[in-house]
Amino acid sequence: MKVLIMTGSAHKNGTTAYLTEQLIKGAEENGHEIYRFDAAFKDVHPCIACEKCHNGTVGCVFKDDMQELNPHLIEADVIVLVSPIYYYDINAQLKAVIDRFYANDAVLHGNKKAVLMVAMADDNTETANGALETFKGMAKYLEWDIAGTVVGVNCMTPDMLKNTDYPKQAYELGKAL
Repeated sequence: MKVLIMTGSAHKNGTTAYLTEQLIKGAEENGHEIYRFDAAFKDVHPCIACEKCHNGTVGCVFKDDMQELNPHLIEADVIVLVSPIYYYDINAQLKAVIDRFYANDAVLHGNKKAVLMVAMADDNTETANGALETFKGMAKYLEWDIAGTVVGVNCMTPDMLKNTDYPKQAYELGKAL
């Protein structure tokens, strides 16, 4: 299977980066092909709903790093979204990428699995409810099957995360895809 992993964190060695590495390890052990897109290090303009992508042949008016991502997005069997929770939802870097799915909406419906992994300093899963509801709503709209979630609480640093079961959950989720 082709697995597209999109991350949002600007911390190359942070908690969500570690979760991502564990998921990749499990997925690769199971023979899956991985493509990783780290949104925080890419040039992705926010969607402005200009409708040029739906009213003509030019596609999206922004010629940025979404052009690199789009073929992988369309071909992927599994879409993995990985985000830190800064303020109750998926972070802005990853959300900008998700909003740009709009240009490919017609070809994204159905026949995909979806995964969400988040980590946060807070010790209450309620803080992730915004991200979880966004993810579930998007999966429902796009008719994607939810393959799993990992919600890491009380994980402000990679060391805190490593002393939990969350890395193992990410690894097992990768193996199960």
